[in-house]
Amino acid sequence: MPWISRLFALVASLAAAWLAVIALVQHPILAEARDDERPALALKATPQVGFAPAEIRLSVEVKGGPDDYERFYCPAIEWDWGDETSSELRSDCDPYEQRKSEITRRYRTTHIYQTAGNYRIVFRLKRGSRVVGSASTAVQVRSGLRDPGNPW
Repeated sequence: MPWISRLFALVASLAAAWLAVIALVQHPILAEARDDERPALALKATPQVGFAPAEIRLSVEVKGGPDDYERFYCPAIEWDWGDETSSELRSDCDPYEQRKSEITRRYRTTHIYQTAGNYRIVFRLKRGSRVVGSASTAVQVRSGLRDPGNPW
């Protein structure tokens, strides 16, 4: 009955391997990586419909994920306004430290649209030239009295 002893040896090997995998997954560093969900970006424009010149207030909220999510720590901020203009902001931050560095959870700004049109606004978080997160929304600007394209 040598095959029974080989079978027991195989089962024991598989059990040992399974216990090793469980121990690795429960290791604090690996457990943290498993729970590390990517934060989501939500962009809101107020008002979504306005008359030119329209001042639009924009707010981005970073939802979920850990407060020390490395990819979102100290990024460059880029706004593409959809009217052939854009703006970018880069900050000088301390080096990233796990469990100590905190990501920014809210970004706010305003933009003025001078002419009527439908505009798609895109917000991007960047690390160097690489986009690590983005969100977009649309606004509609109707012709107003001071709109250069208004015939009145």
